[in-house]
Amino acid sequence: MDAAQPARAGAPHAVVVGGGITGLAAAHRLLGAGYTVTLAEASERLGGKLLPGEIAGVRVDLGAESLLARRPEAVELARAAGLGTRVEAPATASASLWTGGALRPMPKGHVMGVPGDPEALAGLLSAEGLARLARERELPPTEIGEDIAVGAYVAERLGREVVDRLVEPLLGGVYAGDAYLLSLRSAVPQLFEAARRHTSLLDAVTEIQRRAARNPAAGPVFAGIDGGVGSLPLAVAERVREQGGRILTGTPVTALRRPVPGGPWQIGTREGVLTADAVVLALPAAPAARLLETVAPAAAAELRTIEYASMGLVTLAYRARDAAGLPAGSGFLVPPVEGRTIKAATFASRKWGWIARQDPELLVLRTSVGRHGESAVLAREDTELVEISRQDLRAATGLDAEPVASRVTRWHEGLPQYPVGHAARVARIRGHLAQLPGLAVCGAAYDGVGVPACIAGARAAADALTGDAGALTALARNPVQSTHGGAGE
Repeated sequence: MDAAQPARAGAPHAVVVGGGITGLAAAHRLLGAGYTVTLAEASERLGGKLLPGEIAGVRVDLGAESLLARRPEAVELARAAGLGTRVEAPATASASLWTGGALRPMPKGHVMGVPGDPEALAGLLSAEGLARLARERELPPTEIGEDIAVGAYVAERLGREVVDRLVEPLLGGVYAGDAYLLSLRSAVPQLFEAARRHTSLLDAVTEIQRRAARNPAAGPVFAGIDGGVGSLPLAVAERVREQGGRILTGTPVTALRRPVPGGPWQIGTREGVLTADAVVLALPAAPAARLLETVAPAAAAELRTIEYASMGLVTLAYRARDAAGLPAGSGFLVPPVEGRTIKAATFASRKWGWIARQDPELLVLRTSVGRHGESAVLAREDTELVEISRQDLRAATGLDAEPVASRVTRWHEGLPQYPVGHAARVARIRGHLAQLPGLAVCGAAYDGVGVPACIAGARAAADALTGDAGALTALARNPVQSTHGGAGE
């Protein structure tokens, strides 16, 4: 049967598949362009990896907890969804590294762990590592070509200690990946472009820092939302409904076909078939590949090569008086070479005023576990993950109190990996889909895993469908920098 269609007579109809922040942003954009929109989400919940939750009576985020504020897309969407007055900067942004048996302040003036000033790493690297770093400008140029692994390039220029102690933990916080496999072009595009203009990596970082210094009014790097970043997709969904969009949850899409070339699309669901003039697949790589298998087999084959990392978050609530000795700052990162299970800890009540204001007598923190190739850690029981996190927290900070509550959230296959050549792979996928007008893909698998990156990709996909043929080309030429905040299809 043919499922009921939206009622705006004469307007083209778009179907968005996927109800994470990417799909919701695409639906919002298409409605603004005059389309009628139906969004189909397989699960009963909207928001993807943006998940609001609760612990010990306090609202928290159980997924991504911050937005990159120096990119406009996420903050703009929050304002459009009526959350503008609830966007707030972190109460503190001073993080540490747990390395060499101690918590050490994160050095200033780096780009994803790559320094511009060797002296900034004094106390973090060995004497040999510092001497190696200081000789970087004497080295012959390194061939970057069309792409190169972050770890390989930085190690060649600055030494492995910089990668192992700084770059790895920072990239791990974004991708849960391996710096020696991740693409410089896709994972740190700002540095890739600067490095192509300089023979010295230190000079490339200095150029980036100088550009940033010319914009002193840029404001905080990150932002949160009072009530949690997880409230953003719910607010966008409400705005989509107010504008006449239809949102179907618990509605997996099982088929995508176009019986007549150039004709309407047919989207199969358990309830029937939706017909559409345009389709946006805002899905992770594997489900997108399944739907594209018949209509775009070459694109589907490329999508199936994208690997994902799984990770988990352990949220702990303590009586504030029991955690009074916790070190200052917003938390710490852990280099993999330290051999610990947790890869980061965030002192959430210290970082976000909106959490602290709910209950000043409570202190909420969370740890993250799991990297690419380490999914076995997520098979452990919740109680074991909580105890492992407590052991590492005790070793790092001395915190030995019993939490009053704990929660474990697993994100299986949560973060796509961007190996060397990822940008070329994305270009091939879009090249195959260019033969199918009225079809676009977007999400964390393509141009960045952060929330603003996903929103930017959604906007570009919607704009391409509504007549801006250069939207995706512009996105490919100016890839969005990923950052902390996590993915959210």
